[in-house]
Amino acid sequence: MRRFTGLLLAVLLAVPLSIGVAIPAAYAGSTGTNVALGLASFAVFNQLVGPLFHPRHAYAGYRERAVIYERPVYVERPVYSTYPSQVVVVQPAPPPAYPTVVQYPHGRYELRGDGVRFAYQWVWIPSAPPPPPAAPPPPPAP
Repeated sequence: MRRFTGLLLAVLLAVPLSIGVAIPAAYAGSTGTNVALGLASFAVFNQLVGPLFHPRHAYAGYRERAVIYERPVYVERPVYSTYPSQVVVVQPAPPPAYPTVVQYPHGRYELRGDGVRFAYQWVWIPSAPPPPPAAPPPPPAP
């Protein structure tokens, strides 16, 4: 029995060693590439095998909680006034104090946007080109 165990152990050790010697090393490129591949394979190995060595225990507990529903009550109360009804007058906003159009001979800049929903932006609008020159008069008839 001891011989069989020793022989089995020798075969189990000899097979991986002979495979390791028989298979040539892979050429993966430069030294930096080799290091990167080695670190990546080590990281994957740690993700797969690490939880087996350091198990994290999960404690799940159940506790009944009281659920409280609060519903606010809205009561519309009557409004009493001793004053006569008042008229509210809303005045339109005054025009801006700065110019929104700057005129040039060949066009103009217009300020667009309201500053709240749309940002202020100056837009160039060119003037219409001048009309083409009039055609020369036809030569006199002979």
